[in-house]
Amino acid sequence: MNAESSIQAKLLDLAAVDAELTRIEHRRKVLPEQQAVDRLAAERTTRKDEAVKAEILIDDLDRDIRKLEGEIEAVRKREERDRGMLTAGSVGAKQLSELQHELGSLERRRKVLEDDEIEVMERREAAAAAHAHAGANLDQAEAELVDAERLRDSALADLAVAQQRCDSDRIALTNSFPADLLAAYDKQRTTYGVGAALLQARRCGACRIELDRGEISRITQTAPDVVVRCPECGAILVRTKHSGL
Repeated sequence: MNAESSIQAKLLDLAAVDAELTRIEHRRKVLPEQQAVDRLAAERTTRKDEAVKAEILIDDLDRDIRKLEGEIEAVRKREERDRGMLTAGSVGAKQLSELQHELGSLERRRKVLEDDEIEVMERREAAAAAHAHAGANLDQAEAELVDAERLRDSALADLAVAQQRCDSDRIALTNSFPADLLAAYDKQRTTYGVGAALLQARRCGACRIELDRGEISRITQTAPDVVVRCPECGAILVRTKHSGL
């Protein structure tokens, strides 16, 4: 394959653009701003779960408190009924003894229930504080996530602008190459990652391997318009005044 040396030299410009496109794509995949978004999104989920758990606990404790209040109220009504019967004096001696015994049992039962209610109410107060703390943490996580997403979107927008610029430069460059040369370049780039590189000081700019003296001698004797390739990686070797041949 033949191409004017000036045309071959432009392959270095194309390779530089393609290298930048590769860097842009790589940065898009490992974008620190995206990693921050992912981390904060996971943290928000954790904090949301904590807030939901605290809310569920409060609902359970509220249900327990209502149940205890109902039981305490039932015991009090039973106490009031028994005291009313005692006050009325309309019961016999045997029933009087039974009522007095029942009142003692009811009083003990009510105190136990009231103690249980106090304990549950204290737990409810602690759960409410935990829920408020979890809610504050969730609000903070959501605010941090919004900021991180804004930074991520800005970084992606910058990459999109850079890619658009490179795409435009690439189109302009590719229009200046013969079809067979461009096809060979693109095939090599797809296979190896680098389509063309500068040959400098006997070293291939693509694979960085130093060519032996026999290969350098062969290349030196090759006409400038002949397209030569690296014997190691296959990249098109661009010869310029900096090649030292």
